[in-house]
Amino acid sequence: MRRFKLGAVLLLCLSSISLAGHADEPVQSNYKLKPVPEMQHPPSDRFPGDPAEHKVVYMWNHADQEYQLHILNSIQAMIKKYGDNVEISVVVIGPGIHALATHPQRHVEPLNYQRVESFAKDYKVRWIACGSTMNTIGWTDKDIRPFAEYADVGAAALMELQENGYKLVVW
Repeated sequence: MRRFKLGAVLLLCLSSISLAGHADEPVQSNYKLKPVPEMQHPPSDRFPGDPAEHKVVYMWNHADQEYQLHILNSIQAMIKKYGDNVEISVVVIGPGIHALATHPQRHVEPLNYQRVESFAKDYKVRWIACGSTMNTIGWTDKDIRPFAEYADVGAAALMELQENGYKLVVW
């Protein structure tokens, strides 16, 4: 009986290999990605300059460069999708605050540092520093880049933005 089971397993493995084809042949799939129905609405009749129909707030709370890159790429994708029809805010808390520093005390990837400023200046992305974090490390508004704002409590800023229609995105 054991030999039969091993033979059946071997036969199953061999048949799956032959079904997959050779490595240099493209694998044909019967799957087709489907669009999300809720996101297939017709274009808006919003006039340029009217308030944005979409609002998003990101929480940026790590100094990890890859983490920051993911958020920056998400912000870029939102701008690409919605253009000026999205308001984007980023609340910066804890170790992530160095991306807003005039003189970071932790390493911030130079490209990430530049993109933060570019999003603020070119796309009106709001960067909001946590005042509690600033107090903890002894920073004042002079330690934060000029385009940034600050709130007394970063968590309160997240809450209040959500109360004002912003959707929270966190990593």
